[in-house]
Amino acid sequence: MSIIINLDIMLATRKMRSNELAERMGINTANLSILKTGKAKAIRFSTLELICEILECQPGDIMEFVKDE
Repeated sequence: MSIIINLDIMLATRKMRSNELAERMGINTANLSILKTGKAKAIRFSTLELICEILECQPGDIMEFVKDE
């Protein structure tokens, strides 16, 4: 089972670049990149809330559950 991060899709939909999102969130681009690539082991609800607020989306727009076969 895997959680897939679709942050790139939401950024493209909102016509926003990663470095702009990182700047608005107050984090560095390296940390945002770890999240975008799915290499993060966890995400704080406060971080998820901030992403959703900035991108005007829901958590389900960013994360997706995929069952392994």
